[in-house]
Amino acid sequence: MTARAGHGRRTLTRLLAALGVAGGVALLARPQAVVDAAAPAFPRDRLWLVRLLGARLIAQHGVVLAAPLPRLVRLGSAVELLHAASMVPFVASPRYGRAARISGALAAASASAALAVAPRSDGR
Repeated sequence: MTARAGHGRRTLTRLLAALGVAGGVALLARPQAVVDAAAPAFPRDRLWLVRLLGARLIAQHGVVLAAPLPRLVRLGSAVELLHAASMVPFVASPRYGRAARISGALAAASASAALAVAPRSDGR
């Protein structure tokens, strides 16, 4: 891989990480607004889960934004895939289903996209 291609992959990885941080900020700062727009049946007394997810996204994607290394991208993608898998039991729930489907799909897409554009080596 050329140095230019490696730079492009780091840039794309950072862009995806910045989007992840932005999403986390939205979930942490405005959980009710996000829930109202995406999954209105989600219970208000469970907004702490939305905030917790937001905090996790900020931490996880913030690390990759600071250091877009393949091993960190793989670790973050594994966390996203675990999150997606954890949503499966809730997809048919009237209260949690829509939120679970959206959250799980976004997590799986994030993991896939991150792995697709990640730098190929830890070298800078």
